[in-house]
Amino acid sequence: MTNTTSTTEPALRGAAGAAAPAPDVAGATDAGRASRPPRKRRRAAWGVMSTREKVLRYVLLVVVLFITIGPFLWQLSTSLKGTGEDIYTANPSFIPTQPTFGNYLRVGEAIPVFGYIGNSLVVAAIDVLGNILFATLAGFALARLQWRFRKAVLGLFLATLVLPGEATIISQFVTVKDLGLADSLVGVALPGMIAALNVLLMFNAFRQIPEEIDQAAVMDGANALQRLRYISLPAVQGTIAVIAIFSFIGAWDDFLWPLIVLQSPDKLTLTVGLQYLQGTFATDQRMIAAGTMIAFIPIAVIFAILQRFFFKGVEEGGVKG
Repeated sequence: MTNTTSTTEPALRGAAGAAAPAPDVAGATDAGRASRPPRKRRRAAWGVMSTREKVLRYVLLVVVLFITIGPFLWQLSTSLKGTGEDIYTANPSFIPTQPTFGNYLRVGEAIPVFGYIGNSLVVAAIDVLGNILFATLAGFALARLQWRFRKAVLGLFLATLVLPGEATIISQFVTVKDLGLADSLVGVALPGMIAALNVLLMFNAFRQIPEEIDQAAVMDGANALQRLRYISLPAVQGTIAVIAIFSFIGAWDDFLWPLIVLQSPDKLTLTVGLQYLQGTFATDQRMIAAGTMIAFIPIAVIFAILQRFFFKGVEEGGVKG
């Protein structure tokens, strides 16, 4: 019994000793894996573009920039070219070889350009002030006041956006003529004093203001005009700038309506007066390009002044402060 026990015990110890290295091997394997540097997984970060995407975007940006700015640069180049340069050559050049401002002086000699600019400024000022005033009041009434048929009136404003302006131009002319405003700058400015799109822009801007602010003002005893002046108007200054820019550009660039209403040469707006630069038998493209640049300058000045408020109005969406 003793021999058997002693013989069996070393055998068990040997078996245990043979099985013992297994954890060492596994441990060595785990240690080797732990010592290896972890593999970096590529994760697409939000807002991070690859090089291919950046190149594609810049190429598209250059194409769009050339399409939009190219005609303007060509007109500017043509307006600065002298009579000795061929503007109809097969290899056109954007940079004039003989730059001159003589074409702009010739525009002033051909037509009373300053008088036409003054007429256009009068029409544009009336339209800008009218849209700021009436579109603001209409938008506030539709967005912040409760009254009957409010939704029906809002639907009518939306419906007018589908209707083209040429469909109502005859009725507008008859109305202006019956009011005795034909052949006058007021008659030109009257139909554009309020635009449905501007009303909807102001409606959307006023609607972004939390209703709790209005309710608190009502609890404090504020009436509608006080709420408009002290609460709503400071929150929509950017949208008002957008309306001012759109109204000015629309009134300044309008050609068809002033051509219909005005008959007296001294009351013509600039866009209509520029047509006198085109002769019956010959046309000087350099002088026409100079007239186009003269008509563009006021728009560029207005946008440069109001661009800060314009971009603020584009992304405006609530009360800040």
